[in-house]
Amino acid sequence: MSTTTIDLPEELSERVRQAAERAGLSQQGFILLAIEEKTRQEARRYDFEQTAEQRYEQIQATGESLSWSDMRRYLEDHAVGKESLAPCAWRASS
Repeated sequence: MSTTTIDLPEELSERVRQAAERAGLSQQGFILLAIEEKTRQEARRYDFEQTAEQRYEQIQATGESLSWSDMRRYLEDHAVGKESLAPCAWRASS
């Protein structure tokens, strides 16, 4: 394990102390959990952006995409457990 020192503004330090107390954690434990959560969040955001870039590149390369209305219907059906055929890609006319 490595050690990192950070200077917290008094107001933030007090908020961390109170939050850690409410959570039943030490301040160090609370801060470690917060850093872990933020690190996971950033990794998910990065993965999301990479996936979006790849999909956009695929759309540009093939010209194929889905209409939002078809995709929305499919997602709404899926969310309530309704069987539904996945929408088919279509090529935009140039």
